[in-house]
Amino acid sequence: MLNAMRDHEAAQAELRGDCQRCFGLCCVALPFAASADFAVGKDAGTPCRNLQDDHRCGIHARLRQTGFTGCTVYDCFGAGQQVSQVTFGGRDWRSGPPEHARRMFDVFPVVRQLHELLWYLTEALALPAARPVHADLRKALEKTEELTGRTAEELAGLDVAAHRQDVNVLLLRTSELARAGTKGRRKDRRGADLVGARLGGADLRGANLRGACLIAADLTGADLRGADLIGADLRDTDLTGADLTGAFFLTQPQLNAARGSAATRLPESVTRPGHWAA
Repeated sequence: MLNAMRDHEAAQAELRGDCQRCFGLCCVALPFAASADFAVGKDAGTPCRNLQDDHRCGIHARLRQTGFTGCTVYDCFGAGQQVSQVTFGGRDWRSGPPEHARRMFDVFPVVRQLHELLWYLTEALALPAARPVHADLRKALEKTEELTGRTAEELAGLDVAAHRQDVNVLLLRTSELARAGTKGRRKDRRGADLVGARLGGADLRGANLRGACLIAADLTGADLRGADLIGADLRDTDLTGADLTGAFFLTQPQLNAARGSAATRLPESVTRPGHWAA
């Protein structure tokens, strides 16, 4: 069990963005609109005005203060360094013809989706309750890893949606098995519209919150132990004092978009955002 935990931690460490090994792809490839999250807008394929020649952000330490909160929420799951150093062999988007840059920008979001799936599959394999589907999960993990290693041309033409659908079947079964051990009635709020919901102190142990919209919801002091949070929208959700111990399929971008405090209890797979209250 200890070796399995170490393997899980090592695998997830590789699925976190490493800007030192990336060519600032999220700052160029992705579009964003002027809004509460971004002080200005830009088109896909256009470098952000704050991107420097060394592919570093010129205002990284001041993103929130200067109106770029959206940047602090985003995480590429390690796709940036994979595309930069593996798919394109360390050749940046500035060093070749325009078609080289365009292909890199097209491939980046594809690999990002694959790496997100790797995150979920890696976590699923670390859940003892999911042992009945571990063999199938390993096959799906190996297949997804094989896809990330394909050429840029192959990745650009990949039907990611179809692969996600196949993997989701296993993740759904994993969720059922992991939540089955929770005592009492397990709430099913899959895909629920809970915008602004007042759920302070709610008992949501083992709840199915897959894809639930919890924007600006009050979950202060809520018990979310063992809940499935895959795809839940936690933008501006108040998690102050909430207990998410054992909650699974929770990602760092989800947590970065929420609000919380030092009293919020988190799974070991994620870290407490620096902008949360003390």
